[in-house]
Amino acid sequence: MPLGLRAKKKERPREQARLLEGAGGAGGAGAPGLEEQPRPPLRFPTQLAHGSATATVEGFSNIHELYARIAQAFDIAPGEILYCTLCTPKIDMERLLGAQIGLEDFIFAHVKGNQKEVNVNKTEDALGLTITDNGAGYSFIKRIKYGSLMDSVKDVCVGDHIEEINGQNIVGWRHYDVAKMLKDLKKEQIFSLKLVEPKKAFDIQPRSGVGKMTDGKITSGKGTLRLRSKGPATVEELPLKSDEKAIKKVDSLLELYMGIRDNDLATTIFEAGKDKLNPDEFAVALDEALGDFAFPDEFVFDVWGAIGDAKQGRLQ
Repeated sequence: MPLGLRAKKKERPREQARLLEGAGGAGGAGAPGLEEQPRPPLRFPTQLAHGSATATVEGFSNIHELYARIAQAFDIAPGEILYCTLCTPKIDMERLLGAQIGLEDFIFAHVKGNQKEVNVNKTEDALGLTITDNGAGYSFIKRIKYGSLMDSVKDVCVGDHIEEINGQNIVGWRHYDVAKMLKDLKKEQIFSLKLVEPKKAFDIQPRSGVGKMTDGKITSGKGTLRLRSKGPATVEELPLKSDEKAIKKVDSLLELYMGIRDNDLATTIFEAGKDKLNPDEFAVALDEALGDFAFPDEFVFDVWGAIGDAKQGRLQ
C-alpha cells in the first residue's frame, strides 16, 4: 500500500503531465490561442466480489476516497470493504489493488463476511504468514507458507482480515507492525487471533467485455492510474519490464527478511537505489527515505544486487 514516500519523479512529456484525471481534475493549459478540449474523467466499472450489479466509480485520488465511492455506489459503509482485486472476483493476492489501477481494469470489492476466532500454540519461531494491508487500516493474510505452523491451522485462510491479536484491536495498524507483533509472540505459548473472512459466493466470473484478453487472461491497459496520499491521481505509463522484475525481486526480499509484501514499499526502495553508484550510497539513501524500518545490512546488500542484476538484464 502507498506510504507517501517517493523518490523524485522523472519528467514526463507535456501531454502526459496534463493527464490529471481520476480526482476530477482538469489537465494543464493548452498552447496559446488554442482551446483545449476537457478530458472526460476516468470511470471504473465495479462490482462486489461476492456478487452484485455493476456500478461505476470515479473522482478519487487515494484508497480512502476510492472506498468511499464504492461504498456510496452500493449503499454500504466504507469500513465494510476489506480490500479490492482487479479483474477477478476471486481472492487472488497477485491481483490486489494497490496504488495503481490499469485504465481498463475492473474493480471487485471484497467486503466483510463471517467473524471467527482461533487459538494457536506457537510451537515454532516462524508462523509462516505473510501480512499486507489495504492502505485504509485493515491488515490481512496475503500468504501462508506450505507446511508451516499456520498451514496446519485450517480455520486461518489467505484473505482473512486480522482484527485482534490476543484481544488487542489492531485496526489502523500498518502491516509491518502487525507482522512484528506476531513475530515477537513468545514461543511455546497459545495466542488468539480474531479474524474476519471476506464474504463469499459461488465461483463467479467477470462480465464479458471487461478489460482486454490475451491468451484467455484479462489484462489492463497500457496506462495506469496512480493514487497518491496527497494531490490528484495521475495517469502514468507502465514501468519498464526490467524495473518491474527488479521491484518484484525487492518485494520477495521484503517477504524473506520481514514477513511482509508491499509492492509500493518495494517500488520506493527500488527508486531510492536505482541511480546510486555503489551500495554505500544506496544504504544512505534508503536510510534517509525509510530509516524507521531499520533494514538489516544483508537485506540492503541483496537489494543492491537485485538492482544491479536488473540493470544488466540478468533477472528472469
